Amino acid sequence: MPQVTAHVSISLDGFIAGPDQSQEHPLGRRGHELHFWHMPGGSDHEVDRAMAERIMAPRGAYVMGRNMYGPVRGPWESWGDGEMWQGWWGEEPPYHAPVFVLTHHPHDPVELRGTTFHFVPSFEEAMERALEAAGDETVTIAGGASAVRQGLAAGVVDQIMLNHAPVVLGSGESVFTGLPDLQLRPVEVHASPYATHVVYDVVR
Repeated sequence: MPQVTAHVSISLDGFIAGPDQSQEHPLGRRGHELHFWHMPGGSDHEVDRAMAERIMAPRGAYVMGRNMYGPVRGPWESWGDGEMWQGWWGEEPPYHAPVFVLTHHPHDPVELRGTTFHFVPSFEEAMERALEAAGDETVTIAGGASAVRQGLAAGVVDQIMLNHAPVVLGSGESVFTGLPDLQLRPVEVHASPYATHVVYDVVR
């Protein structure tokens, strides 16, 4: 059975995006500050570089939420020329593996230079197909909050990395809402001035 992992950058008060998310500000107000540790022009600390490389290491397959793929919810037609949308990453996404995107709105697969995005209606189907596609390799839930939360609620996540940024957002989107019985065991801690990276095993 492949290992299932997840990773999120998170504020000190537990939010992975700030309030007032929009197409112009997909991470909400100040949400981009959670990602200074790996953004261009942000940290060049060796710890942050190592953690970023670890996150982007090859995987067998990915699962992600609709908002991780693009900024607009609802029918694809609401995007205007939405059929041309290729995700946030342009013509060459960083995944180079099958990616299963959660959406209630059907869409043909999108193939882009080594990455194929498949659009599926449920988390259960996405995980089933991702595990099959991955073989013995790792499956990663790449966000956003709802997809990671569903994975934790379903008990399929083996390990999660939380990149704790020294930021307080006050409100926003939480990944742990509705998970009162979740137990995590810290197994690694790596720190820089930009983030404290903690790897947790999920206790079952």
